[in-house]
Amino acid sequence: MQRAGAVLNTAWVLQAPGVCFVFVGAATMASQGQVIFWSLTMVIIVLAAVIALIIGFGVSGKRSISVTALTSPGNIGQSGLLGCTFEPDIRMGSIAIRWAKAGVAGLVHEFRGGKDHLQEQDAEFQGRTAVFAEQVMGGNASLELRDVKLSDAGTYRCSVTTSRGSGAAELQYQTGAFSTPNVQVENSSSGDTLQCEAPRWFPRPTVHWTAYSHTGKCLPRAANTSYELNAENITLKVVSLLHNITANATYTCVIENSIAKATGDIKVTDFSITRGTNLQLVNLNAESASSSLPACHWMLLLPACLLSV
Repeated sequence: MQRAGAVLNTAWVLQAPGVCFVFVGAATMASQGQVIFWSLTMVIIVLAAVIALIIGFGVSGKRSISVTALTSPGNIGQSGLLGCTFEPDIRMGSIAIRWAKAGVAGLVHEFRGGKDHLQEQDAEFQGRTAVFAEQVMGGNASLELRDVKLSDAGTYRCSVTTSRGSGAAELQYQTGAFSTPNVQVENSSSGDTLQCEAPRWFPRPTVHWTAYSHTGKCLPRAANTSYELNAENITLKVVSLLHNITANATYTCVIENSIAKATGDIKVTDFSITRGTNLQLVNLNAESASSSLPACHWMLLLPACLLSV
């Protein structure tokens, strides 16, 4: 009698998070060697799936972080500030900050692992940049730019990488010169004159005066204004004269260009003269905040000490 060969149907089901493998096979009384072969194959597949999942979760864990750039104009010859903030990270070793400028081959500044790394810094910025290292973990990636030059104007990019992820933001940086005016009375035989003088401005500003009586009435005024080129052949000294002033009135000298506006006030009475000044910078990226200084009110986005004149 001929015995019919027995057929053994086998199936393996492999499950891992998000992965399911099904293997179906048929063998005639599968040998022990075949069982071992398929068992090893399944182990390899399981390990490969686990490794793929680990890599996938690791990549998905790196997300985009919020980075915000903000600035106010740079004053030629002084220190400026390019503002940049990001989501705080208490692990300093994982934080990397890179500042770059459009059109410049090298970096403006690089800070990572708690230290400056300036090997790739462009020669134009050497010795002129710094980050606030003690504030980095709190989310401050701002850059101090010393001895601001007219050529520093342009598009800057602040890139930040942390253990949470990475992000970047751009800002437009304007440069020029601006200063608060000094207004005083000049006495002469032909009558009293108000003089409004500011030592350095660029681009060339416009100047106009306003005058109000003690009753609030506007008094039309015309002035003579002159501009004198300073020694560095860039900035201008501004002098404006207002003639035929009257007592019991408040006069305001207004100087402004594309990046800043400054005012000087003087109140003339029969018995005294009261002065005041105000400087307001044109803000390209955010609303201004103000802080008061003796005899001068500055309208600035960032700490006034970096833009003192």
